[in-house]
Amino acid sequence: MRLVGPAGEQVGIVRIEDALRLAVESDLDLVEVAPTAKPPVCKLMDFGKYKYEAAVKAREARKNQTNTVLKEIRFRLKIDTHDYETKVGHALRFLGAGDKVKAMIQFRGREQQRPEMGIRLLEKFAAAVAEVGVIESSPRIDGRNMVMVVGPLKNKAEAKAEARRLEQRENDKARAADSKNRIDTSEPQGDLGGSVADVIESDIMEKLAKVRAEAAAEEAAALLAPKVAPVKTAPVAAKAPAKAAPARDTARPATAKAPVRPAAAAKPAVAAPAPKPVVAKPVAAPKPVAMPKPVAAPKPAGKPGPKPATRAAKPGTTK
Repeated sequence: MRLVGPAGEQVGIVRIEDALRLAVESDLDLVEVAPTAKPPVCKLMDFGKYKYEAAVKAREARKNQTNTVLKEIRFRLKIDTHDYETKVGHALRFLGAGDKVKAMIQFRGREQQRPEMGIRLLEKFAAAVAEVGVIESSPRIDGRNMVMVVGPLKNKAEAKAEARRLEQRENDKARAADSKNRIDTSEPQGDLGGSVADVIESDIMEKLAKVRAEAAAEEAAALLAPKVAPVKTAPVAAKAPAKAAPARDTARPATAKAPVRPAAAAKPAVAAPAPKPVVAKPVAAPKPVAMPKPVAAPKPAGKPGPKPATRAAKPGTTK
């Protein structure tokens, strides 16, 4: 048999016993890779690792395997501008994702007699999506409809790979921005070297010192302020006499010519006359109320008397 080494080197044609001995010495497996060859080819390898790598490759192949989908977009000849722009936006998204787009124009009634209008509309649509797609099937009549197929410039696998690259680039930018804004805590940086508890305690101590300083300032201001005696308000006197003489200053020098006259005594108030007694007038007695007259009782009805007897008619007279 022909033996291949673990690194792909050619060992040569050896016996099966020698190949097994080499596999046991190198702690590898002897795997037959080409049984139909003459002589058959065997290789020294780690078979478990080989199976794992083959499974990873198959998984990656399935991930990149894509199925192209045919998306359909329908128009009318009398489509509005806004609706047309919406359809074009959908087509751009489908072509950018790697899918094909089938543009279809529906004809109704006498619109079937004007196919050139449908061709112009499809050409306008193809020009609008030329950045991401190319015409694969020219416009053709299919019953009452006109159909055109536009294919993407990039297949679905390439579109997915590009989308992943863009996503990875955005994630890298976000991580870079986050690392710039992040604070490096490996080395103490000024005030940030202490713990959170120290920072909180220092803030509390500063607030307490400020409050104490304000209280001390208020106490000092209260001690330095002059003491003011309370002002007693004089009681309100009743009515002063009408001709009360003002009090004169007794501290007048003795050399004054006019002698000091004593203050005139206040005249006594004239007593008010006593009120006259009110004499109550006698109240007239109420008049007696007239009694109602008695109502006469109704007279009883008389009994009917006997009917007068009818006189007998005289003979020879008629009534």
